Amino acid sequence: MKAIQDIVAAVERWWVLEQQATKPLTPRPTLLPRSLSLDLDLIDTKAIATSAQRRLPGRPQPCRPLRRQKNIRHPRLAFAVTALGLTAILGQRFYNQPGLQVGSIAPNTVLAPGTVRVEDKETTEERRRDARSGALRVLRVDPAVDDSVLRSLNALMAQVGDVRRQAGGVPFVATSTLSTQVQVYLRRSDDATWLKLRSLIDPLADDSARGEQVPLETLLRNQTITPDQQTALGELWAYGQRSSSQELAKLLTAVEKSRQSYQEAMANLTLLAAQSEGVAEAPPLFDLPVQDWVSAQAEIRQAAERMLAQGIHAGLPPEMLDRAAYLQLKDNLPRPIEPLARQLLLSTLEPNLVEDSDRTRQQADMAAEAVKPVIVEVQQGELIVSAGEPISQEQFVLLDTFNLSQRRFNYWGLAMFGGLVAGGVGLFLLVEHWVPHRLRQKDYLLLSAMVISTGVMQIFGVAAYGLPAIGLLAGSFYGPVLGGTLVVLVAVLLPVGSAVGGISFMAGAAGALVCSLLASRMRSREELALLGGGVGLTQGVVYLLLTLVVSPVSLISAWSVMLTGAALQGVYGVISSIAAQGLSPYLEHLFDLVTPIRLAELSSPNRPMLKRLASEAPGTFQHTVFVSSLAEAAARALGCNVELVRAGTLYHDIGKMHDPQGFIENQMGGPNKHDELNDPWLSATIIKKHVTEGIVMARKCRLPKAVRSFIPEHQGTMLISYFYHQAQELAKDEPALAVKESDFRYDGPIPQSPETGIVMLADSCEAALRSLTNATPDEALAMVNRILRARWKDNQLVESGLTRDHMTLIAEIFVQVWQQYNHKRIAYPKAALAPKVG
Repeated sequence: MKAIQDIVAAVERWWVLEQQATKPLTPRPTLLPRSLSLDLDLIDTKAIATSAQRRLPGRPQPCRPLRRQKNIRHPRLAFAVTALGLTAILGQRFYNQPGLQVGSIAPNTVLAPGTVRVEDKETTEERRRDARSGALRVLRVDPAVDDSVLRSLNALMAQVGDVRRQAGGVPFVATSTLSTQVQVYLRRSDDATWLKLRSLIDPLADDSARGEQVPLETLLRNQTITPDQQTALGELWAYGQRSSSQELAKLLTAVEKSRQSYQEAMANLTLLAAQSEGVAEAPPLFDLPVQDWVSAQAEIRQAAERMLAQGIHAGLPPEMLDRAAYLQLKDNLPRPIEPLARQLLLSTLEPNLVEDSDRTRQQADMAAEAVKPVIVEVQQGELIVSAGEPISQEQFVLLDTFNLSQRRFNYWGLAMFGGLVAGGVGLFLLVEHWVPHRLRQKDYLLLSAMVISTGVMQIFGVAAYGLPAIGLLAGSFYGPVLGGTLVVLVAVLLPVGSAVGGISFMAGAAGALVCSLLASRMRSREELALLGGGVGLTQGVVYLLLTLVVSPVSLISAWSVMLTGAALQGVYGVISSIAAQGLSPYLEHLFDLVTPIRLAELSSPNRPMLKRLASEAPGTFQHTVFVSSLAEAAARALGCNVELVRAGTLYHDIGKMHDPQGFIENQMGGPNKHDELNDPWLSATIIKKHVTEGIVMARKCRLPKAVRSFIPEHQGTMLISYFYHQAQELAKDEPALAVKESDFRYDGPIPQSPETGIVMLADSCEAALRSLTNATPDEALAMVNRILRARWKDNQLVESGLTRDHMTLIAEIFVQVWQQYNHKRIAYPKAALAPKVG
């Protein structure tokens, strides 16, 4: 343990003296193993950031860049020029605005200076639109519905016929034996009635008791019996008197069999009635003769065909449909079967009238064409409008025709609109002040150009279709808050200053708002393309809903027009998004912008500069990868721009390619170049040159300024301590040598943002952490805190926006990343590692 502590202390002292030392006091690997890149890919920086925040007693606030006075001061001249320019472009309606409009009060009595006959185009178009919307629908019979209804009716009547056949016919015995009326009664009677009748008639079927049987009148004297029962019993008694007991028994058996079939049929009819509303438990159905039932079926089919031919409208009241069925079947069926037949018919009928969209559209077009143009005419000297009278549409047309509507440049209206524009600009600047994104003069110029382009598009009547492109670009470049604010301000200001199409413009504004809120979350061009599809869908749906709210319609033809308009709006939204995606790369380069997508593209290992770095300076590349893991985890915990940190870290040391052997990580165990030079001033110049050369390389490959800033700011103005102290040692032996500290300090600037400050700290701790193998987390944390404290005391972080609380969290995260990278592996036995023989 004592040896480990000595090693850690030595590493700490060395890294405080010199981060770029060419002679480390402790051995360090010159090149990370090939598996390192795989290990770093497995580091869960998001989980590390969350875990570190939870372990700290007080969670620090997200870091924000310091806003210097030059960033928050907006010159009055620039503000005034911006407000005036936007007012001039957006306030088009005030350039030739009529002073006398519809609804305003006429200040003077106006007489016609001449005879004129002119069309009121606005009223004509309104009437034609009303005629088109109010045109009657053209209906047609749907043959498919007719076939379905008839098939259902035939199937239902077939089921009823099966139940009828199961019940059997009447009479089931000869009418000379029992009358039809009695047979019907006996078959329908309940079991109690039938048992009562059997108990009275059974003695006649018994030969032994046949001679002792008392007269029927005597039997009925003490019985409570209904007239129907008495009639049935009388016929059975009479038959028993004139026939043998065997013949009477056969009759009773026949009655029993008929009753059983009838009851089974009634049970099936009840089941069928539960399945189909058109079937009722109607006993007359079973008593109807076969020929009458066949005729009834034919009549029901004919009634259905007649009603379908006349057409059944959707929404027809049930009582009207029932009345129509009653009239169709009246006097054509036996009265007992009429209710059942009507129910069978009504249960299968369906509305078969559908709108003929083509003929309806033709009808609507014909109705619109039939509307004659509204002509307004006046004779010379006739009164157009009296003083104090509200001006009507007709009067306005005449006034405008004679150039008496007092069209003029509305200075007062334009001035008020200018005040509104100035307020909008001020509101945007206020919102910009409270978001982390710091805007430059280029950004203000680009945002103004976006708004002005909207006004220019309005001149050509396509502003509504260009809004999604503005929303996508603003949201992608400046985030959802500023992008959404810009879209809302344009959506409010443009309708005030110009005449825009209400529904189309609002649909476009909805699509633009969706773009502005979601564009910054996209991480690839493919995701942006999907966002364009979502914007088109949003624009189409909003257009449809607003159209329904403004002018609800019920005609299918009108629905067709609205759906077509909604589809076109969706296509416009997609086209606008495609145009924005095409412009985005050019605007990014022209205005030096960084977007999440551009940063993701710059971070690709297939970029030429990164491939060169991995090939020409492999040790530096591996160092960069580990620094990126440290910095990315810390940036995520502090709420910084993780994509910017990743890209900036990958390029922060590309300048080392100017002399890879001048840096220890690329020497591969070979001789140290600085030992051969033995000139601390020259060595310091070589070390410092990787910053200036890196800036030159970054400009050649057109890196954004935000990414280039990592190259000088990750070193700040730190002292190259190793060579500075070496020079001081030489100066002791040669007093003539002048050792200036400025010769051994980087040129700066110090970190100007939290992102570059984090990379400075990660770069300072990277080699020290990788050199630790058997140290404990507490020892590693102590070393990291000392390095961070040294950077803090050297005033390298005063302009970065990082605080002491951030230092604590950053140290905790660095150690956790080191722990994941330095995880222990299984020690394989030597036998498992030995090569196989044979």
